[in-house]
Amino acid sequence: MAKVFIHPPNSVILFDLVRRFGHTPLGLGEEVSKNVNKPEIDSPPMNITPDFPRRGLKYAAIEVPSGVRGRLALMGPLIEEADAAIIIEDPEIGFGCTSCARTNEFLIYLVKQRKIPYITVPYPSSEEEARIMVQKIKNFLLSLK
Repeated sequence: MAKVFIHPPNSVILFDLVRRFGHTPLGLGEEVSKNVNKPEIDSPPMNITPDFPRRGLKYAAIEVPSGVRGRLALMGPLIEEADAAIIIEDPEIGFGCTSCARTNEFLIYLVKQRKIPYITVPYPSSEEEARIMVQKIKNFLLSLK
């Protein structure tokens, strides 16, 4: 089964869909949980160490804000590990992490640069569009087998 990067990276809906079709979702939740319990982290939500922005230099220049580099340090390796990706366009804030537009743009760029199979689906604005979105994602995930 494929490892599928989901974007937005903390979307519970995408995480669940990927799992239901037998693939491994690569999202933010598990990555953050790996780091929250480390002794060098004082307390959540301060869930990155000073090392994260340095690791982010692999993905972006020093002039890029440390918050962007920190997020890239956390999510970049997920994209490197991915066999495929699902990208939701223009999601509502409650659908997933949209707190850093530049990071999100860069994550999508990294997915495209990897040349792995990916699907881009618009965020639904009605129940019918939601059904279409889920069907498109289902078809994509089935094609990965």
